[in-house]
Amino acid sequence: MDRAETAAKIAALIEPFNKKGVEISDATTFAGDLEFDSLTVMDFVAAIEDEFDIIITMNQQAEIETYGQLIDAVVKLQG
Repeated sequence: MDRAETAAKIAALIEPFNKKGVEISDATTFAGDLEFDSLTVMDFVAAIEDEFDIIITMNQQAEIETYGQLIDAVVKLQG
């Protein structure tokens, strides 16, 4: 699966979590722009892991601050 396909799937997954209707770009931050709290992050990560059948470790999560970084990480994990 290429980056565009992965991005499209993640875009669909993020919709229910994007309570403020923030316009999503690669530079969108989860903590700042989307105001995700730790519980929301856990739920969102679980949804991504289920969709792509991958595991995102706590260390990886800590390094992922933007939407673009998340897409790149998911693409790499599917590798």
